[in-house]
Amino acid sequence: MGKGRPRAVEKGVLGQNGGVSLPESLNIPSGPVYYPTEDEFRDPLEYIYRIRPEAERYGICRIVPPKSWKPPFALNWDSFTFPTKTQAIHQLQARPAACDSKTFELEYSRFLENHCGKKLRKKVVFEGEELDLCKLFNGVKRYGGYDKVVKEKKWGAVSRFVRSARKISECAKHVLCQLYREHLYDYENYYNRLNQKAGSGYKRGLHEKGKSEHEAEFSGSKRRRRNNGSDKVKVCKVEEEERDQICEQCRSGLHGEVMLLCDRCNKGWHIYCLSPPLNQVPPGNWYCLECLNSDEDCFGFVPGKRYSLEAFRRVADRAKKRWFGSVSASRVQIEKKFWEIVEGLVGEVEVMYGSDLDTSVYGSGFPRANDQRPQTVEAKVWDEYCDSPWNINNLPKLEGSMLRAVHQNITGVMVPWLYMGMLFSAFCWHFEDHCLYSMNYLHWGEPKCWYSVPGSEARAFEKVMQKSLPDLFDAQPDLLFQLVTMLNPSVLQEHGVPVYSILQEPGNFVITFPRSYHGGFNLGLNCAEAVNFAPADWLPHGGIGAERYQQYHKAAVLSHEELLCVVAKNDCSSRVSPYLKKELLRIYDKEKNWREQLWKNGIIKSSPMSPRKHPEYVGTEEDPTCIICKQYLYLSAVVCHCRPSAFVCLEHWERLCECKSNKLCLLYRHTLAELYDLVLTVDKYSCEDMEGSRSIRKQTSRSSELNAVTKKVKGGHATLDQLAAQWLLQSCKIFQNPFSSEAYAAVLKEAEQFLWAGSEMDPVRDMVKKLIEAHKWAEGIRDCLSKVENWSRHFGGDLEKIHYEYVNELLSINPVPCNEARHLKLKEYVTEASLLIREIDNALSTCSKISELESLYSRACGLPIYVKESEQLSLKISSVKVWIESVQKCISEKRPATVEVDIIHKLKSEILEIQVQLPEKEMLLDLLRQAELCRAQCAEILKGPISLKNLEVLLQELNSCTVNIPELKLLRQYHAAALLWISRFNDVLVNINEREDYHNVVDELNSILTDGESLRIQVDELPLAKVELKKACCREKAIKACHTKMSLDFIQQLMMEAAVLQIERQKLFVDMTGVLAAAVHWEERAKDVLAHEAPMCDFEDVIRASEDIFVILPSLNDIKDIVLIAKSWLKKSKPFLMSASSSAPDSSSLLEVKTLKDLVSQSKILKISLEESRVLETVLKNCEEWEHEARSLLQDAGCIFGLSNIGDCLISKMECIISTMESVTKSGLSLGFDFREIPELQGDCSALQWCKKALSFCSGAPSLEDVENLVKDAEQLPHERASGPLCRSLIDGIGWLKQASEAISVSHFSFKRCKLSDAEKVLAESQSFDVSFPVMVGQLENAIHKHKLWREQVHQFFNRKYEDRSWSLMLELKELGSADAFSCSELDMLLSKVEKVEKWMKRCIDVLGTSIGDKNSLLDALRKIKQTLDRSLYMYDKSRVCEVGNLCVCCSSDTENLGFLTCSTCMDCYHLRCLGPMATNSNHGEVYICPYCQFLEGGSICQNKGGPLRFGGKRPELQVLVELLSDAEDFFLWIEERDALKQLVDQALACRTCLTEILDFALAYFDKDLSIVSEKLTTAIKAIEVAGLYDHQGNCNLDLAFARYSWRFKVNTLLEGLQKPTIQQIQQHLKEGLAMNIPPEDYYRKRLTEAKRLALLWAEHAKKVAADSGAVSLDKVFELIMEGESLPVYVQKEIKLLRTRSILYCICRKPYDQRAMIACDQCDEWYHFDCIKLLSSPKVYICPACNPQTEDLSTTPSVGHDRSICARLAEPETPPKHMRLIKKTIKAESSLREKILPITDHNNSSGVGIERLRWRNRKPFRRAAKKRAEVTSLSPFFHTQQ
Repeated sequence: MGKGRPRAVEKGVLGQNGGVSLPESLNIPSGPVYYPTEDEFRDPLEYIYRIRPEAERYGICRIVPPKSWKPPFALNWDSFTFPTKTQAIHQLQARPAACDSKTFELEYSRFLENHCGKKLRKKVVFEGEELDLCKLFNGVKRYGGYDKVVKEKKWGAVSRFVRSARKISECAKHVLCQLYREHLYDYENYYNRLNQKAGSGYKRGLHEKGKSEHEAEFSGSKRRRRNNGSDKVKVCKVEEEERDQICEQCRSGLHGEVMLLCDRCNKGWHIYCLSPPLNQVPPGNWYCLECLNSDEDCFGFVPGKRYSLEAFRRVADRAKKRWFGSVSASRVQIEKKFWEIVEGLVGEVEVMYGSDLDTSVYGSGFPRANDQRPQTVEAKVWDEYCDSPWNINNLPKLEGSMLRAVHQNITGVMVPWLYMGMLFSAFCWHFEDHCLYSMNYLHWGEPKCWYSVPGSEARAFEKVMQKSLPDLFDAQPDLLFQLVTMLNPSVLQEHGVPVYSILQEPGNFVITFPRSYHGGFNLGLNCAEAVNFAPADWLPHGGIGAERYQQYHKAAVLSHEELLCVVAKNDCSSRVSPYLKKELLRIYDKEKNWREQLWKNGIIKSSPMSPRKHPEYVGTEEDPTCIICKQYLYLSAVVCHCRPSAFVCLEHWERLCECKSNKLCLLYRHTLAELYDLVLTVDKYSCEDMEGSRSIRKQTSRSSELNAVTKKVKGGHATLDQLAAQWLLQSCKIFQNPFSSEAYAAVLKEAEQFLWAGSEMDPVRDMVKKLIEAHKWAEGIRDCLSKVENWSRHFGGDLEKIHYEYVNELLSINPVPCNEARHLKLKEYVTEASLLIREIDNALSTCSKISELESLYSRACGLPIYVKESEQLSLKISSVKVWIESVQKCISEKRPATVEVDIIHKLKSEILEIQVQLPEKEMLLDLLRQAELCRAQCAEILKGPISLKNLEVLLQELNSCTVNIPELKLLRQYHAAALLWISRFNDVLVNINEREDYHNVVDELNSILTDGESLRIQVDELPLAKVELKKACCREKAIKACHTKMSLDFIQQLMMEAAVLQIERQKLFVDMTGVLAAAVHWEERAKDVLAHEAPMCDFEDVIRASEDIFVILPSLNDIKDIVLIAKSWLKKSKPFLMSASSSAPDSSSLLEVKTLKDLVSQSKILKISLEESRVLETVLKNCEEWEHEARSLLQDAGCIFGLSNIGDCLISKMECIISTMESVTKSGLSLGFDFREIPELQGDCSALQWCKKALSFCSGAPSLEDVENLVKDAEQLPHERASGPLCRSLIDGIGWLKQASEAISVSHFSFKRCKLSDAEKVLAESQSFDVSFPVMVGQLENAIHKHKLWREQVHQFFNRKYEDRSWSLMLELKELGSADAFSCSELDMLLSKVEKVEKWMKRCIDVLGTSIGDKNSLLDALRKIKQTLDRSLYMYDKSRVCEVGNLCVCCSSDTENLGFLTCSTCMDCYHLRCLGPMATNSNHGEVYICPYCQFLEGGSICQNKGGPLRFGGKRPELQVLVELLSDAEDFFLWIEERDALKQLVDQALACRTCLTEILDFALAYFDKDLSIVSEKLTTAIKAIEVAGLYDHQGNCNLDLAFARYSWRFKVNTLLEGLQKPTIQQIQQHLKEGLAMNIPPEDYYRKRLTEAKRLALLWAEHAKKVAADSGAVSLDKVFELIMEGESLPVYVQKEIKLLRTRSILYCICRKPYDQRAMIACDQCDEWYHFDCIKLLSSPKVYICPACNPQTEDLSTTPSVGHDRSICARLAEPETPPKHMRLIKKTIKAESSLREKILPITDHNNSSGVGIERLRWRNRKPFRRAAKKRAEVTSLSPFFHTQQ
């Protein structure tokens, strides 16, 4: 699987254009549509049940609700926002598989290295860009493989697949094919063979006899392995390996033999943990899905922006307008465009889709009870649709739906999803989760297009998808789970899969049925909502869906098994029971088989799962899931103690761990008996005798099924029943023996293997219950007795007592469950406890002393058994002590009002509850009596009015009372409040008359008065406070009147109040009296002015007098209103007054006569006398007189418009009325008023002028422009006048005149031509009008006659013979027809044929380009090019055209009279003038070689450089000329240019044939002699240079032949040259030859390959010898050097290494070997430290050869020698920096070589061979003194050289 190793390609799937060729409209049959009635619409599940038999065959249906069902849209348009996803529509089908180029490159490079012996090229270039080989491989695979793509010519589709929607030429297709053939064809064949082996049962680990080594490598390469850093993988046995690799799915390192390791990331997966799982390890390399589907290439819908509804609408509208403009597109157009985009024919298209919006988060389009109701929706309507069963929020929970039992709200299944779509947003092929039904409702917007495949055809659909998109399924085997892939429905139809279509309109429901694959797209902006539901008939499909999830290892949405069990436990209807029973029997059989299988395999441990808290619902608790297949483990699971957190299903129990099976444990929720009881429970709805049915089924189950379950035991085989019977016998004996906990536990553990089974194990279960009860009872007895004894032994301490009730319950069981004798001893302790309980009860029920109670409590504490009565006793003792303490505290208190009276009453009430003899009772009662007496006195005084003095006396008496009495406390509060009020009032009275802040005084007195009235105690100062408040209020009003104007009545009332309070003589009130007198006087004068109609000045004087009086005067507003009305009237009258006084009124603002009348009437009701009112009356009279005159004139004009007979004197009458109307209109405008008669006069005047002009056309032939202008003017005539007899007749006549003018003018203007029949019709209509146009009638008759003559000429032309139909005659007919003819078929045909020929000639001219000058015609250009082709053919074969010998190949003329040169190579002749400047310096006596032969002899081809034979003009493409000739075949007339073109094309094809013969020979020639090819290529290039045409195909092949020739020439030069080639040069030439497809049998490629092989072998050997530290003898080294010098390849670097290797050092005469060395400071010779026995480095060293020593070294030691001895005898120390050894540098080594080689004595050498090499490398005889250098390693030198 994957991109590195593709599966075998399926053939014959898609068409050439990325799928199928799309027709104009998809021919897909429609699905059914249903229209339920109101009654049928009440219950959705019942209605769907009724239509299911018919609709399910289509997989989909549409339901149109009744017209009355119109739910409101519940979302808020303004506030609703939602996220979107970006959909790349162009990649839904026509996309490459999600590929990681690195993974493909790794796999492909391994293939090249292992099978082709070459490495991966870094880059493959196609059309200037790097070609993605991975995409190219997948594209060819998509279309059926290389062979099919070539056969069906699908390289264009492959190119679009690889590089989106770019256009590709035919040449590029050919290049792409060649690139695939060169790079990927072998790779495809190799893996197709591997897939065939895998498909035929290829097994890993089975090494057949004839299996090749490579196959053996692949067969085991996927086992669990360790990466040792190399490409090869070592296979390890599971028993010996460490668990260094874990499965990424189940997180287990076990089962390594089936562990697949990814060949890129090295992560592991068990083959059974993959999705989907594999049955065996695949051959070849394998890559995980993470490596195959890299992040950057993995296809999916990425999150987009968040939109509001309005913003999304704008985006959707722009998108639709961009595709279809402002017109409304049909469904066919949109559907066709959608599939073109999907199949990659349009380009990149991305849209936004608000899909899968959770309605619990974003809101539902349907009303819901908890949502806020919009104000526009009535509450009744809202509630109605909230509860509607067709509201899809309610659908999953309806009665009859299986999803009612699901507790959690699963989004998209239980909770609807909202979909906000736009144009082309799509939902891809899929079926629903768990194969559920789905319901989709379209709220509003554009329709939604659906496609569906019935559920019965789901498997066929999946096969076609896999065949159509093999590369996508290879990369993602679970592709159909991703919902990101579309396939054209027509492809499915072609393969026999039925497909149906539905167009969902707004307000419609769409139902999809179980397992029905469906998909579709939106035709525009819309909003839909969808949810799943599950009626009873869904249950079998749900089982199939669950199995599919397990097959693909996909997590399920819910547990199907749990749903079945919950539905079965609840009451189910008779409609549900048949389906439910079948499913329950299926899971029962499955559980039974697997549990039996586990039991037979040794899993005998079992345990029931913990029960559910809410078993009546699904999903209330999370079940564990299988770590392998990810399914919920509701019914059963397998677990092991080694991995307590890991669970597996029964099918994958072997994958859990590697523990033995007896260590595993089966977990089960129901026994098989309980499961079968569920089946019987469901069966009761269809079977009356349930008990009889149950017994029969149990007997059948017992006798025929489980009895057959056997497994191997000691001594043979045994069934489950036999083992259970043995266990029952063993269990019965255990009750008779003394109790042993271990024995009981062992028996119960052994019983676990039976408990999961059916009803035949009920006796075992009953026995287990008894054993558990007995074990529990015995353990309880032992535990109780142990605790009692421990407590008694340690006298309590921190030990816990056992409860009396628990022990008594254990001892009350009769008979005892088992034989446990110690229960008798425990019974003695219980008896003692029973006696104590009776005594405590007695003491608590009687009145005892406190000492007696304490004694009983002490005995209870000393008892080892806890009795609950002791707690009651302890509580009573503690409560009595608390009561005594409280009473003593109350009695001893001495402070007043400290003891609360409620506490005393509470203590008194507790006396009866205590029932204990106590002396404090009487003391408490005395204190209570005192408090009651005090309380009575206080209550008595509170009943009536309270006197301040009496209250003070009482408070003095009760001051010593210690009890806090509420009434006494209240009286004290009243007393304090009264004293405080008196103090406040006295403070205010101080200086009250001198204060100026009267408003504060009033507030203070108001507050004091209010507080005083609320006092409970009577005070004497309260009446005085009321009087002071009134005075303060009066002063406050007076102050306010001084600062603020008040009314006259207010001032008078205030003075009266002051007199009553006797404060009128105060200064404030005296001043106010003068103001009041002035105000009264002014009021009298104002009334007098109002009573008479006075002038304006009197009113103004009264207003001015009021300004000095600071009082609100009653008549002032009336005076001001009258003046304001008068001024307003004057302002309105101002324009009319100005008009009356002006002689030229302003025409920009005309006055209204109606307004003038209103002003005149208003002036009569004014109360002021004005002169202007009389002026306006005069103006009104003038206006009325003008209106009368205008109406009279309009009546005269109406009489003229009503005339039906047109007479001769009518024009003169019109002129008279027109002049009068213009005069009256001018006088009306001079008045300056907006008279309604003026527009009428102007309209009638213009209408009369139009009629006058129309009548003038009757006597002449006006132009078409004048007629059209008159027609336009007629549209502006008043409707009333235009409908009159006169205007109507004239308008009809002018209309006819326009038609006639258009028919006549068509030949002279660019108007649309009319037909002959139209012109004749216009002529006939001229007799039907009242108005006649004789001149125009004559012109029309003449035009018709000309047209008929021209048509006869055309017919005569077309009846001529083909040769007589000339181009010039046709052009003449065209000119005549353009001038005189009406619209007819002859004219259309003639123009189309002329246009066709002209376009063809224009194309010819464009193609020939610059070869046609201004003076040359097209025919001349064709003949000129043909002449070049004649010369080209002459060059191919000189005998064909001319036998004359000395013709110039440039101009094809005789060379006798002109100077010429003859090429010594090709023997062709050239005029000196043709060669031009290049021949001016040539000597005629010398040998001449033409440029083309020079090119070939130099091994390089210089094309397109303008040689002497180069054609000077533009060279048209041959293929284009062939197309032009083909286009000219159907011309209906003879054209000379076409014949010339045909001859030219024939000549060009003949040239191509000759060229092909030469190139075929050149490309198939592999011998050594290059001159043969050179001669033919010279001829070819000359012929092509001469030719005036460009043949792309021939040039491409010629380029390839030239490239190969150049390569052979360069190789020949390289190998035969004076200087040897390097290995790098040879490799470079081989690489270039491989790129040119030079065949292996080529002579020069063989020579290069052999030279490379010899050089590499020798160089590898030389490098090993150079680094062997002297292991090889010098003789062998010298032989190797000579062998290298004799090679045909330059290997000087390796020879230098060998020569360096042959230099010998030291007295041991060894080459350099990494040992520490020191150089002599005189001769520079090197010595090993150990050879000269030096321990450390001296400062100066001179070797013995340079300084021979005497025998007595001790007597005459040298300085250096002494130092060496000191160095040798000294203790080893770390030398200083200048003393450490240093490495020999390259410079030192080179100087050493320079020193040694010149001294060599050549006379003593043999001069040749090995002896000479030895002599060169001998130890030098003479030495020169050099500065010493120390060295420890010469490795830097060697590394540098390498």
